[in-house]
Amino acid sequence: MAIIGGGIAGLALAAELAELDGRLVERSGGARPELRIVLLERENQFAYHTTGRSIATFSESLGSPQMRAVTRASRTILDALGAESGTPLLRTRPIVWVADEEHLDRLNRLLTGNPALRAVDPAAAQTMCPVLRESVVARAAVERTAQDIDVDALQQQYRDRATAAGAVLRTAIGLETGTRDPDGSGWRLTTDRGELHAGRIVNAAGPWADAVAGRLGVTPAGLTNLRRTVAIVSAERIGPSWPLVMDVGEHFYFRPERGGLLVSPADETPSPPTDAVAVPRDVSLAVERATTATTLRLQRVRTSWAGLRTFAPDRNPIVGPDPRHEGIYWFAALGGTGIQTAPALARLAAAQLLDEPYEIPGLRLETLLPR
Repeated sequence: MAIIGGGIAGLALAAELAELDGRLVERSGGARPELRIVLLERENQFAYHTTGRSIATFSESLGSPQMRAVTRASRTILDALGAESGTPLLRTRPIVWVADEEHLDRLNRLLTGNPALRAVDPAAAQTMCPVLRESVVARAAVERTAQDIDVDALQQQYRDRATAAGAVLRTAIGLETGTRDPDGSGWRLTTDRGELHAGRIVNAAGPWADAVAGRLGVTPAGLTNLRRTVAIVSAERIGPSWPLVMDVGEHFYFRPERGGLLVSPADETPSPPTDAVAVPRDVSLAVERATTATTLRLQRVRTSWAGLRTFAPDRNPIVGPDPRHEGIYWFAALGGTGIQTAPALARLAAAQLLDEPYEIPGLRLETLLPR
């Protein structure tokens, strides 16, 4: 089996798939042949693009109800992984959602059916983040159980677990084309470093998932890549324990980071699959909006970056077998919640690929299926 893509989705799946396969082989007493798993990443390092540029927030209030169910399942996995390794992967950092007068309806919708959130008055929000201006907080909501995720430690754990369980992880190898074997036994893949055969292919290529589909002669899923800009700005009086402050109107978010302030204009600029870079006007917009929202005197921009967030039309991930092409499995479109949903979705995908039961409470599987 070939997994295309070495971001958090591909790495998590490689680990879960190899470990589950090992347990099934052991359970069969060796009667079941071991699955050969190869992950192909075209960059020189894993997790280079979207995974490596995430702001690493774990929130049960993000995304659709389906994604919230997946996130809750992932929390259990992340806690267990941290306990097993002795390196906690989650660290508490509350989220304060703020709404000005114009966007009170959005905050009300966010609160509806979202038990992770509690409505608070503006004074409570300003107590948690004392630099918030009154003009941006007509009402607020707090998610006290939100967390920061140690993304580096998480992806390293998945890499280590995958290789220990027998998966082969390769970098600097790019897929060029793929064709179905005439006898239907699998796929012949041509890469820039030679050919290989795979019984099945998992498309976990993130922003390149539709491009990979095209190289395989598979119908694309109609994915959209949206650029998101982030910068870290120097400022005085930054409280390291301040929450992540997010605007429900999607104009800004900010939080303490490395002695400065991490800021974003919450932009969603359509982009082709590419090595995204921060555009100066978007960095300026991030600083401008953070300045308007706070009483801080923001100074120089220390660093900035951009990443691509990939969405299906309904903004739910695509996880499941392709309905039109035998031997193709999609694990794509994790959008802006990929880090926090990959653990549970990878466990689900591994179970499906090996015909084993696995259930995520509250998740309707049909919402994830390729169409």
